[in-house]
Amino acid sequence: MAVDRASTGGAGEETPGRTRRSRWFMTVAMLFMTVVFFALGTWQIQRLFWKLDLIARVEARVHAAPVPAPAPSDWAGITTERDEYRHVTASGRFDYDKHVLVQAVTGLGAGFWVMTPLHQPDGATILVNRGFVPTDRRDRASRAAGEVAGHVTISGLLRMSEPGGAFLRSNDPKNGRWYSRDVAAIAAAKNLHDVAPYFIDADATTNPDGLPVGGLTVVRFRNTHLVYAITWYLLALMSTGAAYAFRKVA
Repeated sequence: MAVDRASTGGAGEETPGRTRRSRWFMTVAMLFMTVVFFALGTWQIQRLFWKLDLIARVEARVHAAPVPAPAPSDWAGITTERDEYRHVTASGRFDYDKHVLVQAVTGLGAGFWVMTPLHQPDGATILVNRGFVPTDRRDRASRAAGEVAGHVTISGLLRMSEPGGAFLRSNDPKNGRWYSRDVAAIAAAKNLHDVAPYFIDADATTNPDGLPVGGLTVVRFRNTHLVYAITWYLLALMSTGAAYAFRKVA
């Protein structure tokens, strides 16, 4: 008995209609991905201009003439975007007995930031990062010559609090281990009241005996938005090319 081989295809074989539908589906999918990638690239361009504007504003603050540090009446309105790295001055008396050491790694090596309360005449307190000391000078007695008694005026950059700690290391106030300049936690640990929600990085004015070393603030912003934008736009172009190829054979 003869078998008609042309009558039907195998169960797993694709029909021309099914193949055409699959290619149309891939064409639409690639066009959708083109829109998504293009939107992501455009968003990165917007972020790029925002970052460039932020960098310009911060640079202007850093190099501007110093202004008085925000008073208690202004504390509630302080924001990172508007106030961080503002060049400020403050006056008062340092409370050296209540300083804390915060671990730091700088261009001078490993060591500590010396965070010291500055009590102002109006009763408010500002934590001041007086600068960096190396590990072998962490003992207060070894750098006592750098402690200026009486009323002082300092200048530096306003910085926002750094709550919690560092990567994989939490602040341990009970044992005096600090990995970030957490204003609220330091104030609580040292029983300080009416403390500003920011701290001041002291400038490079030389302290007696040369320690602590101020003026080591690093103002750096990660800005990779242009690279990301180019990447997304290239993916959009590739998706468009793939859509065209599927359409040609659909």
